[in-house]
Amino acid sequence: MGHWVRLRGWINERLVGRSVGLSLLLLLVLVSTLVALGSGRYAVGFWNTLEFFGTTLGLAQMEADQFELLYSVLIEIRLPRVLAALLLGAALAASGAAFQGVFRNPLVSPNLLGVLSGSAFGAVLGMLLGGGWLVVQLMAFVFGLIAVALALSIAHTFGKGSLIMLVLGGILSSALFAALVSTLKYVADPYNELPVITLWLMGSLASVDLDEILWAAIPMGLTMLLLCLSGRWLDALAMGDDEARTLGVPVTLVRYGVIAGAALLGALTVSLAGMIGWIGLIVPHIARLICGPSQCRVLPVSILLGASFLVWADLLARSLTDSEIPIGIVTELLGIPVFLLVLRRTRKSWES
Repeated sequence: MGHWVRLRGWINERLVGRSVGLSLLLLLVLVSTLVALGSGRYAVGFWNTLEFFGTTLGLAQMEADQFELLYSVLIEIRLPRVLAALLLGAALAASGAAFQGVFRNPLVSPNLLGVLSGSAFGAVLGMLLGGGWLVVQLMAFVFGLIAVALALSIAHTFGKGSLIMLVLGGILSSALFAALVSTLKYVADPYNELPVITLWLMGSLASVDLDEILWAAIPMGLTMLLLCLSGRWLDALAMGDDEARTLGVPVTLVRYGVIAGAALLGALTVSLAGMIGWIGLIVPHIARLICGPSQCRVLPVSILLGASFLVWADLLARSLTDSEIPIGIVTELLGIPVFLLVLRRTRKSWES
């Protein structure tokens, strides 16, 4: 009898509880998507959006003229932007959760290894060289990886790859590329180039099109899947390297594999939409408050929360004023009070 009681408790805790929680988060993502599609300068409304998709699926009927108008607004104009917010928000949150897990430090963010600064430098350099958006994205991605390689080289040269030296290498790499970005802004044309660079560095989803999203979705999706599958290894690393090795975890391979994956997500995000901060820092904290410290749960929960968070942030960015606010500003304004609330809830555990 006792075995059945324990089995039922395990099923309720591990399977039912987890499936219900993930279902609620998926519902949050779906509702956020529908609200974002139906909101904006031309207000469509939540129920009209549902009716449109119901008509598309053959479950409802709508007048042809109204359907064509909503198709233009929802599918051609808003859908690429909402998909970009979902993808990039999920990627930034996954990157932050992975970095915090592998470094066992709740203050780590995707900019730790200079990923964001390196990618920003590459994109700005591409703009000044007159390259198209594909060139800008490619250079942002390449220099983001160069920044990571520089941080890893510093760690191996001066500290044999220790975590402390890796963090210090990331700080130096980030500072170097931030200085290079400032140098490029200084030499840029103040009338034509500098305004474009400044606006891009603030972050925006306005220029992201569907082809770019589809191009980035494959490597981002695969990377996020691999990070989620590495959750058990990250949980083992949390007990210390020696303990993880006794459990059969390839510590070095896992650590640098996770770092490379998280860096890839950050570089691709910056190459598409510029600098978007705070999501990779605060969303994993919220995820841990919801599901506990296990990376097996933190990573998928962070992905879903990050997607919803950036969708709402982008909705505010394009709805609060007549002119669009850079989304990087919105995430910073939202991130500070949210992070303070998280600090209040987790202060005792941090002090201990």
